[in-house]
Amino acid sequence: DLRKGYLVEHQGRMCTVNWWNILRNDRRLFVQLKLKDLQTGRITELKEHGETKYEVLDKEEVDLSHSYRDVQEEVFYKADGEEVRCPIVGAEDALLWPSETYRGLFVNGLLVAVFPPKHSVLAITETSPPIRGAGTGQKEAVLENGVKVKVGMLCDVGDRVRLDTETLEFKERFAK
Repeated sequence: DLRKGYLVEHQGRMCTVNWWNILRNDRRLFVQLKLKDLQTGRITELKEHGETKYEVLDKEEVDLSHSYRDVQEEVFYKADGEEVRCPIVGAEDALLWPSETYRGLFVNGLLVAVFPPKHSVLAITETSPPIRGAGTGQKEAVLENGVKVKVGMLCDVGDRVRLDTETLEFKERFAK
């Protein structure tokens, strides 16, 4: 029984379940999965039989604060001041979103991945001019971290916007 967010072992690699769906055919049951490899960051799409078993790994999630990058590792600190290190690949997605705290994923006492906060507030660096009276449509914008997203029609360069970091969904605008 898999759910989004579970940590599983697939072909000897640690992966998180990003998405899953059950397909029922006349006589068969299939499971569609999107797994993200924690070491490489690659996403794999699978279509497996319903009887396929995955080993669900024990994990612990801890709040962390980022300190610095040390050659091939990112260095974080736990609330109690303990220093922990994570490979750059495991932390680079989270570090796109500036924050005071991040969620660290520990397996067997080792930090294997770091996740961004649920929401982040960033400034818009590029977008088309605001369109007054355009309704509730959306337009493309580039944020200060370089990520392209869809924002409301009233947003302008310099405005700060709150986004869902997982889906990149625009939540609200804070005018200059």
